[in-house]
Amino acid sequence: MKVVVGSKNPVKLKATENILNQIYSQIEVEAKHVDSEVPDQPIGLETTINGAINRAKNVFSTEFDLSVGIESGLLEVPHSITGYLDLQWCAIFDGEKTTLGVSAGFEYPPLVIKKVLEGMEVGDVMDQVTGVDRLGEKKGAVSHLSNGLLDRTGNTEQCVLMAMMPRMNQGLYFPD
Repeated sequence: MKVVVGSKNPVKLKATENILNQIYSQIEVEAKHVDSEVPDQPIGLETTINGAINRAKNVFSTEFDLSVGIESGLLEVPHSITGYLDLQWCAIFDGEKTTLGVSAGFEYPPLVIKKVLEGMEVGDVMDQVTGVDRLGEKKGAVSHLSNGLLDRTGNTEQCVLMAMMPRMNQGLYFPD
């Protein structure tokens, strides 16, 4: 099984490898940079999901069995402290059909959301807040905010696994 991830982010690659290695006996995963065709800081459900789908479809070629697109974005959530939660969406494409999955969501501190709504990216704000350069390519904001109980790889694994569930249960999701 050959798989390509539409991002050079090492967390996205590792999370995809971790999940697919539990599903398939032989897996080869590589990463390629591809445009998500959405803003660098996605806000909104449709924008974030489209970013994941665009990554998966834009990186797909016939040399691969599956392509994976992962996009993290802020989604409006009523009754939350800031009005937004961060969710990661995964799209997995096989040349014909796309399956989707989402991670557990979490809320950023109000200062972070304020700066994002002023035009900054979450990653840049969190780098400033934590003093860690490129936090999103390491343990991630979720690790910092959860005191290490969940890191970004684990959070990303959630959306990859959820997107794989229909593929793991083909007869239930895609009956002939």
